[in-house]
Amino acid sequence: MTRTLNLGILAHVDAGKTSLTERLLFDTGAIDRLGSVDGGDTRTDRGAVERRRGITVRAAVAAFTIGDLQVNLVDTPGHPDFVAEVERALPVLDGAILVISAVEGVQAQTRVLMRSLRALGLPTLLFVNKIDRAGARDAALIAEIGRRLGVPAVPMQTVTGLGTRRAAVTLRGLDDADFRTELATALAERDDRMLAALVDDVVPSAGAVRRALHRQTTTGRFHPVWFGSALDGTGIPALLAAIRDHPRPARPPVDTVRGTVFAVERDGGERTAYLRLWSGSLQARQRVTFRRPGPGGRVAEHTARIGNLSTVGGGDLVAGGIGVVRGMALRIGDEIGDTATRGPQFSPPVLEAVVRPVQPGEEARLHAALQQLADEDPLIRTRTVPGGATSVLLYGAVQQEVFTERLAAEFGIGAAFEPVRPVCFTRPAGAGHGLYAFDRHGPNEFWQTVGLRVEPLPPGTGNRFLREAERGLLPRGYHQAIEDAVFATLHEGIHGQETTDCAVTVTRLDYVAPLSSAADFRALTPRVLRAALADAGLRVHEPAYRLELEIPDDTLSAVIGMLAGLAAEVGQITTAADGWRVAAVLPARLLSTVARRLPGLTRGEGALWHSPGGDLPVSDRSGSPTGSPPPPAARTSPSNRPSH
Repeated sequence: MTRTLNLGILAHVDAGKTSLTERLLFDTGAIDRLGSVDGGDTRTDRGAVERRRGITVRAAVAAFTIGDLQVNLVDTPGHPDFVAEVERALPVLDGAILVISAVEGVQAQTRVLMRSLRALGLPTLLFVNKIDRAGARDAALIAEIGRRLGVPAVPMQTVTGLGTRRAAVTLRGLDDADFRTELATALAERDDRMLAALVDDVVPSAGAVRRALHRQTTTGRFHPVWFGSALDGTGIPALLAAIRDHPRPARPPVDTVRGTVFAVERDGGERTAYLRLWSGSLQARQRVTFRRPGPGGRVAEHTARIGNLSTVGGGDLVAGGIGVVRGMALRIGDEIGDTATRGPQFSPPVLEAVVRPVQPGEEARLHAALQQLADEDPLIRTRTVPGGATSVLLYGAVQQEVFTERLAAEFGIGAAFEPVRPVCFTRPAGAGHGLYAFDRHGPNEFWQTVGLRVEPLPPGTGNRFLREAERGLLPRGYHQAIEDAVFATLHEGIHGQETTDCAVTVTRLDYVAPLSSAADFRALTPRVLRAALADAGLRVHEPAYRLELEIPDDTLSAVIGMLAGLAAEVGQITTAADGWRVAAVLPARLLSTVARRLPGLTRGEGALWHSPGGDLPVSDRSGSPTGSPPPPAARTSPSNRPSH
């Protein structure tokens, strides 16, 4: 029976990640010609922008086999601007290869990725690439891996001809007592029996060491180090053997179908979605219900038949496999069944830019194109802003450049980005009420009554829609129109800033048939809701990050000075393996400044981790953002103003 392993390839940018992917596919016969990053013809960098720039922008999947093991290989971006792609890939993996350059060594992003892999407990092999390049290191790099990644580092091979085209590797055998002792010492950190043997000056047998190595590797507690060159294939046979021998054991399948869409791409206008199936099995024409998380905490459901379905490596789609679904309107994050995402969550984008077409009159086309790009990354949300322009959320400048290129290349639209600004949002400061009540004796702009109450919810709750008015007072379609309008208005925001953590309760409803319609409720509800929010008062908040920086010993004062100048709240400072570990909290809009300055202050050796750190208020006490006009009240006819 064929086993399946979903294996991720991760690395700091330019460590040779995509070249290794290409080599693994070639050496296992999955492709008949080696592509190159410089030549722009690799298997997994399929987009024109990826090939032109020589960087991976989107996660891509390819398959190869080693004996009875099918490996679904997931190539992920290395650039921090595309960290969201890594976020989606990590939870669907069974194991990973973390690529490290033998020349550049452990870099900042290497450390960030390693921390995420260890938090997930993913079995991870370390592959030291570019041993044939001038300046390549082996023993010094092993020490650096142990020190900077905080893991026991044991090379599984010896390297000769290091740094030359004659570089070669030789497997170290467990019949070598010195190697067996070195490996046993590293494994003993998490194996009490092995530790006891070493304390008694007993070198464990080859069989005991082999079993401990397999056990700790498959559970993500030990990370063997392999050497080689992706360009000429040196060391690849040994790496393939390690992949074959150390996959995570397959999860037992169950009857319930559970799956997650983790990648979406377009090819000639057709949408292709990649679905990791956790349990059960899936066939074409099978009817399933997809769940889609939406703004404000809502979860939308839609039921459809699976149309064009195939698998990455061929055969049936069963638990543990990756399916390819074409022609369906699926988005990243769509789920079948209850599939709680596991593992660390990267922060959402904290930058917002307004995009306008270079050619006037193409606003609608630009918005539609940006929406298609956002479907590949649900965190990169888009919305229309006054004047017909489109707002888009971003991680950084490189991502903005890629968006500009893709809009031109794939949609034929020239786009101009305005300067980015931090993403802010509002919360109600208190309770507020809004009401429009029609006059049965007229005249009326609307022949219906809508009363709403807004109240703040605890931070992180999202938005809630509640009813006090009896549902039977209105036809079902009218209720849906009100609910849709409420969520759309909160998402759009009053000052162009989304409102969140808000409970909206319908307190009064009435209508006159046949003078009322669902469209009228959609038009009236936003006016009443804005009046209720104005009554409650809005406070503007911006997201904050918790930072952890690891820096060299002699750079502490410079880094602390930088953080103080950015009004960061510096927390605990502790010693690290080769310097200091500094904790801090600062507004998320300043993260890019820290990331940009840190390499210069630390000779490129500083590493930065960040995680959501709550938010900070930036509004004045009146509830209106500083420098912004007061929120508009609900517009009504002269005889029917909102009452509270």
